[in-house]
Amino acid sequence: MDPSQAAVFGRPGGVDGAFARVSQNGHHAQLRSAPPPADALVEAFSRPPELGEVLLQRPPSDMPDGPAGERALWSRDGDPWRDPGAGAMIGPPAVGRPDPEDEKQPQARGTGQLLSVPELLFGRRVKSSALVILAVVVLAIGAGGGAVGWWLAKSGNGLTSDVNLVQAQSNVERPPGSVADVARRVAPGVVSIEFTTSNEAGVGSGAVIDGKGYIVTNNHVVEDVAADPASKMTAVFQDGSRAEAKIVGRDPKTDLAVIKVQADNLTVLQFGDSDKVAVGDSVIAVGSPLGLSNTFTSGIVSALHRPRLMPGAKGGDPPIAYDAIQTDAAINHGNSGGPLVDGTGAIIGINSSIVAPGAESGSIGLGFAIQSNDTRKIVTALIKDGQVKHADIGINAVSDVSAGSSQGARVANVADNSAAQKAGIKEGDIITKVGNRVVRNSAELTVAVRQNDIGANIPVVLVRDGREMQISVVLQSD
Repeated sequence: MDPSQAAVFGRPGGVDGAFARVSQNGHHAQLRSAPPPADALVEAFSRPPELGEVLLQRPPSDMPDGPAGERALWSRDGDPWRDPGAGAMIGPPAVGRPDPEDEKQPQARGTGQLLSVPELLFGRRVKSSALVILAVVVLAIGAGGGAVGWWLAKSGNGLTSDVNLVQAQSNVERPPGSVADVARRVAPGVVSIEFTTSNEAGVGSGAVIDGKGYIVTNNHVVEDVAADPASKMTAVFQDGSRAEAKIVGRDPKTDLAVIKVQADNLTVLQFGDSDKVAVGDSVIAVGSPLGLSNTFTSGIVSALHRPRLMPGAKGGDPPIAYDAIQTDAAINHGNSGGPLVDGTGAIIGINSSIVAPGAESGSIGLGFAIQSNDTRKIVTALIKDGQVKHADIGINAVSDVSAGSSQGARVANVADNSAAQKAGIKEGDIITKVGNRVVRNSAELTVAVRQNDIGANIPVVLVRDGREMQISVVLQSD
């Protein structure tokens, strides 16, 4: 051992055991003790002289009990652990070793007192009445703060205040024949026609005309589909159901076509008699203008027997000509092929074209529909044969004329072996009447001829060299 450490921690001289030797009378043997404390420490920490010598405990001796009968703290019969002079000994542990049998038995863990909500929240017991009072105070403070905030918010803006708007009683009348009533009955029979080709996509309209799935529409709606084998066409009904559509037949000369779908429980629209329609009658145009399906617009019949002559949509197609019903009901792109119905919901026309100031302009109240009587005859032929034949007079090109008393269609060219050539009609003749129909322009001439059956013998009034004459013409097939 290091000598310096031995000097500090070693036993005092004359002590060779764990404890100092004790004399027979209980007094300690002479031990080497620490030097007396310094005078300054004695003066600072000693008792005042007037108290005399007072000991915390009596020294170990056989002294009798104190004057008050107090038993001496130390005695030879007392606890040896409390006697500093007792000899040291090693005894058994204070707690005995547990019995192995007891270790096998599960020890039941005592359950302490459960904490209540007030004790858990506040760490001590709180009276229920105090909690109720506290809750009332908190609610009162919250309500007061909310009321003050509401008052400040309202008083800060003079434009807002409480208001109670009056609501009228629901008593809307929709009598039979009203626009609402017609729209409710017609809507399920009108479809949106969506098509996609290799180059484009578009939307048109159509009307269900037979329970087997036949739908009438315009030829210019489906002509791109007919020209593209990879195209696809779908009919979308009012309830959102969809069905693939196939082309049954087309008539480019009147801009009509028929398609067919496989669907059950179809709502079929009926054809009305367009010959009984009068100017001023209320009408409703139905379709998908600009892709907005199930759109209804109302108006009146603006004019009747308005002939429409337009070039074919595709190169090489014959000119389009039909006798139209003019209406101011709003018709836009996408309405094409949709029905124009009267106050009973019957079809009196098929919407086909509009007049607009620009190529991309919308409706300005000049819309045209193919008459229902002409439509019914053409679609019947398309459903039966897939094609339709028209009466033809054999005049390839005509021009309008209005000079003096002669107003009609000037013959520009007569086809060989045609009905016109066989009847003696010559180039330069001005045709003013076909059958009972007055002819004022080239479009009206075409329409007047097609209103007759193939093979019909009709009177034709014309002006030649200023002289009016009438000849009979047997119409041929185109």
